[in-house]
Amino acid sequence: MDTPIYPRVLIQTELGDILLELYIHQAPVTVHNFLRYVEENRFAGATFYRVVLMDNQPNNKIKIEVIQGGLKEDNHPLSLSPIAHESTQQTGILHKDGVISMARDEPGTASSDFFICVGDQPELDFGGMRNPDGAGFAAFGKVIEGMDVVSKIHNSPVRDQTLEPNIAILKIELKTGR
Repeated sequence: MDTPIYPRVLIQTELGDILLELYIHQAPVTVHNFLRYVEENRFAGATFYRVVLMDNQPNNKIKIEVIQGGLKEDNHPLSLSPIAHESTQQTGILHKDGVISMARDEPGTASSDFFICVGDQPELDFGGMRNPDGAGFAAFGKVIEGMDVVSKIHNSPVRDQTLEPNIAILKIELKTGR
């Protein structure tokens, strides 16, 4: 049986490279959106800007650990329209260590910002209660190389949940799939 071919995307940061495999068959809307940002160079100037640690979320009953990146600003000039929410119930992609997922407020509001899980984060899956609506977040791929870089970002200095300074994303590019 053939192994499915998944698009691969390289995120080059000032701390090193992160290689992603995107699950286009399971999460087509989310992957196509992310690839459009990559192919149209809409991540120009993007950064990793947020780190959520066990000890920097005092007002959250349910704790998670992630690094978050993207364009950061609401209504950024390079932002595309929000996409439909593909829940983990639909895709079967769970928020395990190294999984990449879309940041959002309400279901259907994700556009450019994404996060990478540090450790397993089941409260981000459908039915999890990190977000009170219980819809979870739209996971769409996984880090296949560079978790050491994710760890470096996760362990960088933060004030509250904001990286100080932000970690520059130098380039995000599509690689050949496998």
